[in-house]
Amino acid sequence: MALTVTQFEAVERAVRAGAPHEILSTLRDALIRHFEATEVDLLLADYSSSVLQPVTALPYTAQPLAVRSSPEGRAFVSQEPYGKYIAQDATVNLHLPVTVRGDRLGILTVRLPEHRCTPQAVDEMTGLAELLGHEILVAERDTDLYLQARRRQRLTLAAEMQWQLLPARSCARQEYAIGGQLEPAYDIHGDNFDWSTAADSLTLTITNGMGEGIHASLLTNLAVNALRNARRAGINIADQAALADQAIYAQHQGTQYVSTLLLFFELATGRVQVVDAGSPQLWRQRNKVVERVDFEAQQPLGMFDETLYEAQEFQALPGDRLIFVSDGVYGAVSGAGEAYEERALARAVQAASFLPAAAVPRAMLEELSAYRDADPDDALVVCLDWFGRGSAQWH
Repeated sequence: MALTVTQFEAVERAVRAGAPHEILSTLRDALIRHFEATEVDLLLADYSSSVLQPVTALPYTAQPLAVRSSPEGRAFVSQEPYGKYIAQDATVNLHLPVTVRGDRLGILTVRLPEHRCTPQAVDEMTGLAELLGHEILVAERDTDLYLQARRRQRLTLAAEMQWQLLPARSCARQEYAIGGQLEPAYDIHGDNFDWSTAADSLTLTITNGMGEGIHASLLTNLAVNALRNARRAGINIADQAALADQAIYAQHQGTQYVSTLLLFFELATGRVQVVDAGSPQLWRQRNKVVERVDFEAQQPLGMFDETLYEAQEFQALPGDRLIFVSDGVYGAVSGAGEAYEERALARAVQAASFLPAAAVPRAMLEELSAYRDADPDDALVVCLDWFGRGSAQWH
């Protein structure tokens, strides 16, 4: 029997009406009833984006699946539905990306009888997986279930604070796609990133609070929230930096500071305003050439009282890939004493050329872990692919 819109809407209504902690069980019951599903499972990407964690009785009661070597991981990386036929009972496991506006949350796996796995069913299940993603994000305001399910191990308090600051780990619009990753994922201290999109602009900030542990995290929290407060007042990025600088200096009197790179993109033109206030670096891949983009260095936020900041400009062109890295990346040293930025960073960017923006940070940080000789410092990579306005391409 062909799947109908009425069945889809019945499942949608059931999921939207479910309690926050019961979304998966509600979805499972509805799919069994309306689509003859025999199994329904949800896996969420862990904080390192290296494994998919089953959402089940907590804590940690089911084995995670590796992103690199599982059918579920194939669907997660490709962001395309993937079906696997199960011969013994003539069923198909559909692995469906759970993604919200480019933010990759995980995979929904639905086992259907072979005769029910039609192209229409795949389309409807894909839509339900997207619906599930939206419902999870709303539910996280009221339950810890989905945040707990993402964890392979306990987060440090500093890492908990840093991850809660993030807008997401990836996002996509017609004009751009962004992906970001922090490492060590379960023990990050002061590195962070933030973005905000509007009808005609994108604001992106890369921050690195000095120090270690909870002190670095508290400092970064102050900086990010001061920048957000200024941004939401509708002022330009130079004044955003100045107000955040004042807030940090008032609290610490210059004894602590935050290195920050602030960018404001005009979506219609690709014109970018930049305030370079510290250590984060921008590298650009354009026409297969990878090079660092230098700006006039200004004082980190909070170092001196009432610092004035000025914005510089550069032009983003369609096809540009912009890579933002913290000093824990470009300053890492190999066993032979060579800094990562000397040659290896450009090679890593080139090696990730064919990956989507959301997957680039994970790939670069994995390569970095094999390169550096010392215990890992905080490391941040953010990738922004610039398509420009008017492009029909969607990543």
